[in-house]
Amino acid sequence: MELKVAIQGIKGSNHHQVATDFFGENIELLECSSFDAVIDSLMVGAADKGIMAIENSIAGSIIPNYNLVYHNNIHVIGEHYLNIHHNLMVMRGKTFEDIQEVHSHPMALLQCKEFFKSHPQIKLVESVDTAETAKRIKEEDLGHIAAIAPKMAAELYDLEIIADNIQTIVNNSTRFIILKKQNKVLPEEEINKASLRFITDHKRGSLATVLNVMSDCNMNLTKIQSLPVIETPWKYAFFVDVTFDKYEHFAKTKSLMHIMAEDFKVLGEYKNALL
Repeated sequence: MELKVAIQGIKGSNHHQVATDFFGENIELLECSSFDAVIDSLMVGAADKGIMAIENSIAGSIIPNYNLVYHNNIHVIGEHYLNIHHNLMVMRGKTFEDIQEVHSHPMALLQCKEFFKSHPQIKLVESVDTAETAKRIKEEDLGHIAAIAPKMAAELYDLEIIADNIQTIVNNSTRFIILKKQNKVLPEEEINKASLRFITDHKRGSLATVLNVMSDCNMNLTKIQSLPVIETPWKYAFFVDVTFDKYEHFAKTKSLMHIMAEDFKVLGEYKNALL
């Protein structure tokens, strides 16, 4: 039976690329219109695994997604880094002179803004997804519209790339997390990264104390993100990623964190994709 994988977006999107990179080609793709829908598909059992972008090297964290994982008790079982390449694509046979509008996701348009400064006659139009525009160009025979989308979208929807890698900053990478309703799927000896969430009290130096304990336990802090606790004004939760060489060091960290921090929770234990 094929693995059912939920993604935000449609076939040809970056999430689709991550799904095939991580799980291979033999998967059933569940296309979702939003990140909330990805989570919902896991909650009701429509999908076995989910894929969610969590941060970009240029734009930073996708903050609402942290709370989506936490509040729905979903577990992070892996991660994947994807180099983002923005390509300008049109119907076959069309040229730059035929383009009146370029449609894409707002983030893609923003990351390619410098490219279009020399083409002021082209109108930039926001759409819900990069690949969705590519699909619509093909289905509706839109010869005057171009899409900014991944190479996979051009291949799937038979479009022609007339300019590749048009993003302003060449080194553009997005980190995706792999999600599952149940907890970790790897043996302890393969786990060397974890995502945590906790709250500290308002005493001076309380966060520094927690971070020092992590350091003493040989944890390497790779990410820290604070978010307001909605139910309690002016109280903040911290989402933290740590890497480690030995699981026993992480086990000690967990024991101490349960004592030192409020509402401590392990969101996921998995393999560091950068090693």
